[in-house]
Amino acid sequence: MTGVHNHLEVALPDSTRRDDVKLATAASNALAANLTVPDTVEATAEDGNITLTGTVSYGTERAAAEAAVAGLAGVRNVFDDIEISYSLDPVEVDLHVQQALDRAALVPDDSDVTADTKDGIITLTGHVRTWAEHDAVIGAALMARGIIDIRDELQVTG
Repeated sequence: MTGVHNHLEVALPDSTRRDDVKLATAASNALAANLTVPDTVEATAEDGNITLTGTVSYGTERAAAEAAVAGLAGVRNVFDDIEISYSLDPVEVDLHVQQALDRAALVPDDSDVTADTKDGIITLTGHVRTWAEHDAVIGAALMARGIIDIRDELQVTG
């Protein structure tokens, strides 16, 4: 299977419906309260659908914005139109990823994990011993500035 097409529709009970202004206000407050989300992210609401716009530097900031509004009462869908800026050149992004990997305690110093970046998309290759190491590598890559997407080609060797 290569993909899933989600055609589910969230039907909200009347008790959880909010008008667009109240929902947009609640979403904006949730974004402001989350320290991970920069103030460059904005939320609008229409018929229970939240649209997030703006620019962030890290994929973790983008994910935090989605998570901050997804659980609000009255939200049917979250549309993420947030852009990740990637003004750094690929060599600098690779360096940031390698430095993040070096700081990750679960990734051994003799690891053969490599990160190759092109157009804000990072491809991770190499071997890790455990799923915990795998997750640490992915987490480290997400912390690199300018990463739009990650292609995970890591092998867990056990």
